[in-house]
Amino acid sequence: SDIGQKLKGYDPKSTVFYASGRASLETSYMYQLFARLYGHNNLPDSSNMCHETTSVALPQSIGTPVGTVLLDDFAATDCILSFGQNVGTNSPRLLHTLQEVRERNVPIVVFNPLRERGWEAFVNPQRPGQMLTNAPTQIATQYHQPRAGGDIAVMMGIGKVLLALDDEAKTTGRARVLDEAFIAEHTQDFPAFEARLRETGWDEIVEASGLPRAAMEAAGATYAKATATIAIYGMGLTQHRLGVDSVQMLVNLLLMRGQIGKPGAGICPVRGHSNVQGQRTVGIAEKVELVPLDKLAELYGFVPPREDGMATVEACEAIIAGEIRAFIGLGGNFVRAIPERELMEAKWGGIDLSVQIATKLNRCHLITGRTSYLLPTLVRSEIDEQASGPQIVTMEDSTTCIHASRGKWKPAAGTLLSEPRIVAELAKATLAPNPKVPWDDWVADYGKVRDAIEATYPDQFERFNERLDTPGGFPRPVAARDRRWETESGKANFKLPKGLSASFDDGRDHGVLRLITLRSNDQFNTTVYGYDDRLRGIHGSRMIVMMNRDDRIRFGIAEKGTARLTTAVDDGVLRSMGGFEVIDYDIPAGTCAAYFPECNALLPLWQFAEESKTPAAKSIPIRVAAE
Repeated sequence: SDIGQKLKGYDPKSTVFYASGRASLETSYMYQLFARLYGHNNLPDSSNMCHETTSVALPQSIGTPVGTVLLDDFAATDCILSFGQNVGTNSPRLLHTLQEVRERNVPIVVFNPLRERGWEAFVNPQRPGQMLTNAPTQIATQYHQPRAGGDIAVMMGIGKVLLALDDEAKTTGRARVLDEAFIAEHTQDFPAFEARLRETGWDEIVEASGLPRAAMEAAGATYAKATATIAIYGMGLTQHRLGVDSVQMLVNLLLMRGQIGKPGAGICPVRGHSNVQGQRTVGIAEKVELVPLDKLAELYGFVPPREDGMATVEACEAIIAGEIRAFIGLGGNFVRAIPERELMEAKWGGIDLSVQIATKLNRCHLITGRTSYLLPTLVRSEIDEQASGPQIVTMEDSTTCIHASRGKWKPAAGTLLSEPRIVAELAKATLAPNPKVPWDDWVADYGKVRDAIEATYPDQFERFNERLDTPGGFPRPVAARDRRWETESGKANFKLPKGLSASFDDGRDHGVLRLITLRSNDQFNTTVYGYDDRLRGIHGSRMIVMMNRDDRIRFGIAEKGTARLTTAVDDGVLRSMGGFEVIDYDIPAGTCAAYFPECNALLPLWQFAEESKTPAAKSIPIRVAAE
């Protein structure tokens, strides 16, 4: 094919193979192998833009890149702490589990800058009685609204509360609040962390967090009484300059009380796409340390590239610099999802070959290279008929459980190819024949792909095909669940944050607001289905900026007036968008919110989380002016 011929003519390292989290484990495994057989590790994925911070932070703290909580743990927990996660819009299925938790009278302490309806009142559509009475379940028992980027300070405050309560317990002879035995046996560097907590003053914590001391004392007192606590979080922690520090501070709070590695307790990052975590598990990774290259070399008789490839930010930088010849997109809406949208769209035309494998049309398909291909593919709900019969695909959820998926509906067209078939045909057109890589056999029977995944990752996918129909999926082993810490120290590590504010905004200029970009209930990632954000009471438009009323008045903007947002950086690039209707919203002073992906044009490519390079989309420094 033309695509294969063009790829043969490029330096492999000048190409990018992007993967959306929607693709199955089978497709993802084949795709990463195609890239490495071709000669590069340029495998950015959607995780780079959301939870790469988790993949960096958790291994340093507890030795695993994933959470430690299973769904069964929610039935055993007696306390939940939530940071930077809006379940109503971003993970509505979790509301059903949280409703069951609340019916056991378990406290749920929420920290989120915006007041979100899903946390406050949930009417379960699967319960006819509740739908008829419209009597909602209150999910959050405490709801605290920190300033965007203030979560590290909040957690420092809670840590100080725990120390004070533990000091009091030691003095009075009551049961300790800290789990001294766990800290001694399983952790490292607690004395340094304790010293940091004690030396950090309440005034600076209150200033950086945007919360009164009483709020953190209330949260700390609730957590101190619990015996099994789950801490859940979303991109409200990961998408900041100090996102890694934010996640590690939450782990610190759990380690103080021994709340990892026992029933009903642990760390629980909530991810978006159904397989964004699973792709990394089977090799979609630009970092060679995350991939068993020796095993791939043994199985498939080739010499894999050994240097790290490009993640999303590096790929964007290379595209802007004119260094990328070809971009292959396995799903997703890359140009719409990334930062620096205006510049990226302008530079995309310089790419020689742009290939998009897609289930539905999106904005990215309208931004073309010199040669562009759009390859429509089956969706997961459609029957995938191959030589051996209807096929099964698999994915990994946020709790590391592997689930099987079978299509139920007749394909929209008989000419549609499956994702594994498309990847195999691209590979066959590009690569020299390799008898050890049975592309056609894999397409004929996806079970053989699963056998290959098991051969590559035997400890993670033991008896893969035999366990496909395990109710609720089967969990991959996670050492930290068993209090085995696969860190350099062999223990869980307390990590010291580099600052109290996670934002690029230093807080000195009161004319600068921190912009949170967020989704509506009427969208899934970059796909917008309508203009009604019913959970926030916003209808008819997405060109909205939600502001604290006092901030709106301070900036001289009329109620429901219009405003222009301009990024408050001095790097020679003007990033400015007008036509936003300003609405008063329950949001902390100094913080505002508008929709993703529309506001990606305001996010500089270089504003990303230190270490993980996750775009810092949850506290973009901006100036607001009336229009």
